[in-house]
Amino acid sequence: MSLANFDFDLIVIGAGYGGFDAAKHAAENGLKVAIVESREMGGTCVNRGCVPSKALLAASGKVRELADAKHLLQFGIHSAPVRFERQKIADHANNLVATVRENLTRTLKRAGVEILHGVGRLEGPQKVGIREKSGVDKIFSSKDIIIATGSDPFVPPGITTDGRTVFTSDEAISLEWLPRWIAIIGSGYIGLEFADVYTALGCEVTMIEALDTVMPTFDPDITKIARRKLIDSRDIDARAGVLASKILPGCPVKIELSDVKTRDFVEELEVDAVLVATGRVPMSNDLNLTSIGIETNRGYLPIDDQMRVLLNSKPFPNLWAVGDVTGKLMLAHTAAAQGTIAVDNILGKSRKIDYRSIPAATFTHPEISSVGLSEVAAKELASQQGFDLGVVRSYFKANSKALSELEGDGLMKLLFRKDNGEVLGAHIFGLHAADLIQEVANAVSRRQNVIELAAEVHTHPTLSEVIEVAYKQAMQQINVSPSS
Repeated sequence: MSLANFDFDLIVIGAGYGGFDAAKHAAENGLKVAIVESREMGGTCVNRGCVPSKALLAASGKVRELADAKHLLQFGIHSAPVRFERQKIADHANNLVATVRENLTRTLKRAGVEILHGVGRLEGPQKVGIREKSGVDKIFSSKDIIIATGSDPFVPPGITTDGRTVFTSDEAISLEWLPRWIAIIGSGYIGLEFADVYTALGCEVTMIEALDTVMPTFDPDITKIARRKLIDSRDIDARAGVLASKILPGCPVKIELSDVKTRDFVEELEVDAVLVATGRVPMSNDLNLTSIGIETNRGYLPIDDQMRVLLNSKPFPNLWAVGDVTGKLMLAHTAAAQGTIAVDNILGKSRKIDYRSIPAATFTHPEISSVGLSEVAAKELASQQGFDLGVVRSYFKANSKALSELEGDGLMKLLFRKDNGEVLGAHIFGLHAADLIQEVANAVSRRQNVIELAAEVHTHPTLSEVIEVAYKQAMQQINVSPSS
């Protein structure tokens, strides 16, 4: 399928999960493919994100479980004081990163993808420039180009990082040391996950959130129960409505807190370390987008649902973008799905992405997950389309499997249309919530209704019955016959 007048059929700039899936899928479908990466193969997720952080969460979670003498005693288990080795926990994460990175690289080579090391950029339509570490600059032509450069941690103005006492998640995953007192700026999923790790390993945490409430991006009902379990019951001092207006590295680290509305000085904290977990920003500055006239929105590349990059709201020929650089759902599996969809469209198939059906998870202990619409968005849709919104709640404290694990603190919230029963979304806090959400994600993807879903048989006793109960509760609220 290779065209003689191009060096490649497809060049992918960025070898994170989005770029990896795109390159692999394209090569497996007969295209001549190259992938460009300036850092480690695997991008943020493999090297500085989901993979190492989940290794840290797994290890620290076991420490937390073994150290919870009161919980274990309810099983009749007497536990001794827990000892752990920080370096071996860090080594576990590093070893996992190395293994996944090696597997990913081997998979691409086996598929026939050519790996080009250097900083990739556009050099006009259907041309990619690559600056190697040696300084050598090369230009390749390609029929199609996919941009998958990902994102970097966002550091707000006024905060100075040194990578040791003030750092982002990029440095935190190495777990080089355990501060006695660490402040975490931000209470989104990154902040919550690292608070979970640090408190399990004996650190005192102060969580600072600029918005009015802690955990502002989560469903309010989920936040209420999750905060009790993940923050209030642990050695965490959570503060909302205050801005970390100035942070200076050192021993100690000095933090100036200001009122987020008035910007008036509130107080100064002195802590051992600060983790800045205030979100992520796209890596698009070095792409030379001006060479083809593409303008970004706060650094994000505008795309349509087929992953085509837009210029003046119209698709730019042969240019695609996937992953965090697009600013959609900044999740590894979203990037992977976008990459596959982009290639399918390059191959002549017509595919679009359904963001509503893509689940998200926070891997705390217990976990938080969601899919579909928030309750606010669902209410807006109901108002626009003239249907009544249904909301039901199913509790882990009524689930036999959860009770057998002494993990009854959990909630599932299901959103659905009362006119036809269609599932619009779900939010879960509880044991294995990240696994449970996939069942609802599949239902959202297929636009299934609670009448047919309530008829499905779930294994007993399992946590999946929490979802079954919600479906059956929802079915009672609609007036649609089973055959409709």
